[in-house]
Amino acid sequence: MLVHLIILSTALAAANTGKHGGVEVPEFGEPITNLTVPIGRDATFECIVVNLGNFRVGWVKADTKAIQAIHEHVITHNPRVSVSHSDHSTWYLHIKNVQEEDRGQYMCQINTDPMKSQMGFLDVVIPPDFVPEETSGDTMVPEGGTARVSCKARGVPPPRVMWKREDGMEIVVRDQTGAKSKVLTYQGEVLKLTKISRSEMGTYLCIAGNGVPPTVSKRIHISVHFHPVIQVPNQLVGAPLGTDVTIECYVESSPKSINYWVKDPGELIIPSEHHVMSVRQKSMFEAEMTMTIKNIRREDLGSYICVAKNSLGDVESKIRLYEIPGNDRHAYQYPDVRATSDDEYGNNAYDEDDEDIDSMKSNRVPDRANKWYSNDGKVTVMTATGASSTITTTTTIFLCLIKSLL
Repeated sequence: MLVHLIILSTALAAANTGKHGGVEVPEFGEPITNLTVPIGRDATFECIVVNLGNFRVGWVKADTKAIQAIHEHVITHNPRVSVSHSDHSTWYLHIKNVQEEDRGQYMCQINTDPMKSQMGFLDVVIPPDFVPEETSGDTMVPEGGTARVSCKARGVPPPRVMWKREDGMEIVVRDQTGAKSKVLTYQGEVLKLTKISRSEMGTYLCIAGNGVPPTVSKRIHISVHFHPVIQVPNQLVGAPLGTDVTIECYVESSPKSINYWVKDPGELIIPSEHHVMSVRQKSMFEAEMTMTIKNIRREDLGSYICVAKNSLGDVESKIRLYEIPGNDRHAYQYPDVRATSDDEYGNNAYDEDDEDIDSMKSNRVPDRANKWYSNDGKVTVMTATGASSTITTTTTIFLCLIKSLL
């Protein structure tokens, strides 16, 4: 059909001129430029002809031999195809909303005898996209197990896939021998994390690109599950009566645990103005649980248990709260002994003879006695000659001394 149309056009041109010879032969002014167009955009081929005269220009899709247009008339039934020209020298083939099937060779023809033609190639590129049925979703794995996540991407040209952690931390990968290495990015559609630890838990980004914008990414969260663990920085906490004290436990668990406090032997503590509780999430699997006991009373002394429970088990740890004597501080004036500041207590001299004058002492524990207690039971004694010596006493002996002062 194409040949017949070209012959017909040639015959018409010859009829119009009345001769086959003596006519300037048309030529192509320059080669057709190849086009690379993203899918959905518009493409326009340009064919420049010199001395066209009464000859005709046609457009053909070479790989399918489908005639697109002859001169100013569109032949194809594709509504996205149109033609135009400028001064009968520059001829255009327009393809709107380019689709993948439009890729191929396009021929610009002049109906001379023999026919003259030149071709240009239309390459349709497609930005990357993920294949949903071959791309992983969020994954859960026990600690020490293997997490395998994949991202299958399509596009033209074929996209490359890389992985990185959303938090910017390094990815831990192991080869077949078990050798471990850390990388900021990992290339490949499949990411395999063996002997996974809790520190590898987090969101991983799968990124696909092929040079055709936009680059696409997918967030895949890897959860590492493990039994709760509690760390207690201070298992023995002392405070004077009437003050506030805060006890704390550090919890690691995944999935997140239910955290609460119990007063030994098993009394659940309810948050109140007296017991102020908080849980601060430090990371995906780390939490700091604290409880502040306001205005400590004697009945508050004893053991407290912090408990953490999740679906994999539970754990608890004990903290003992004891009284530090001498909360009610005031300056006790010893007879014939100068008053000293807190900064001087560490080197203060105490006259043994003053122990015999109980009637002159206050009925409260002297502040300096508290300093002695906090100095590991070491009492500095001033002798009659003015020399000082250090006597190491046990807590029991010192408490007896305190009682004698009351």
